[in-house]
Amino acid sequence: MSSGLTPSKPWDGTKEWLSQPVVASFIAGGMAGAVSRTVVSPLERLKILYQIQSVGREEYKMSVGKALGKMWREEGFRGFMAGNGTNCIRIVPYSAVQFGSYNFYKRFFEDSPGAPLGALQRLSCGAVAGITSVTCTYPLDIVRTRLSIQSASFAALEKAESGKKLPGMWPTLLKMYKTEGGFLALYRGIVPTVAGVAPYVGLNFMVYESVREAFTPEGSDNPGSIGKLGAGAISGAVAQTCTYPFDLLRRRFQINTMSGMGYKYKSIFDAVRVIVKHEGIKGMYKGIAPNLLKVAPSMASSWLSFELTRDFFVGLKPEV
Repeated sequence: MSSGLTPSKPWDGTKEWLSQPVVASFIAGGMAGAVSRTVVSPLERLKILYQIQSVGREEYKMSVGKALGKMWREEGFRGFMAGNGTNCIRIVPYSAVQFGSYNFYKRFFEDSPGAPLGALQRLSCGAVAGITSVTCTYPLDIVRTRLSIQSASFAALEKAESGKKLPGMWPTLLKMYKTEGGFLALYRGIVPTVAGVAPYVGLNFMVYESVREAFTPEGSDNPGSIGKLGAGAISGAVAQTCTYPFDLLRRRFQINTMSGMGYKYKSIFDAVRVIVKHEGIKGMYKGIAPNLLKVAPSMASSWLSFELTRDFFVGLKPEV
């Protein structure tokens, strides 16, 4: 009898570890990130192309539908997925750290052990989790931006690069490190990024949990898949709209040293001044249309896949 029970003990230990809330959230967060980004990859890339296009450039000065058609005609399916591999490499650890750290930090914001968080506590806890995740994965984000625009038809960039394309992810990181200022080059634009990510993630968690509760039928603990999808879509739209200018500043600073792009900002305040002066207030929201189109399916699929995966791993806990 003992020999029959022995093989299950190591597996029970593994299941016990995987079922811990922080571990389950970490794994589920990584899965959620990969699913959500792949679903909306074409719109994510189009948003970046809109954001980095300066005044006077006409390559992507068109509607979302026409821009997607142009991307398809010129680059095909590969154009829709350009930068998505790097994006997934970035988003898996980013999302894993974000969800895992949120679960980890919750204990420090609870009024008492196990007590549910209030709206302000969710906002603060989410903000700290967002700062943690972006700091850990920022170099991959700046490379993702470079790879997203390397095959786009920006005449000035093509002329400056003499027809050459930027190398892959790791060569790009190495090139930036060697030629653009060392380690600090890999974190260029992180200040506006953190300034935008902290409230974005905080709002995302706060709004999602609040809407999730509102969508939960009386007498039930969960709102069901449709309710989770709806809560995710709403939370993403609210958070993105409130923090979008920070995202645009992040992209502009990430390509600030790229030749042919026409951006030479001295500081965050200088960037805001120049953008508003030459592009108007709407310049701070350039690219928000494809962003809002992508944020609903992105966050909806992210939250649903997160909850399904997390519940699966939490359910592995051996019965005592």
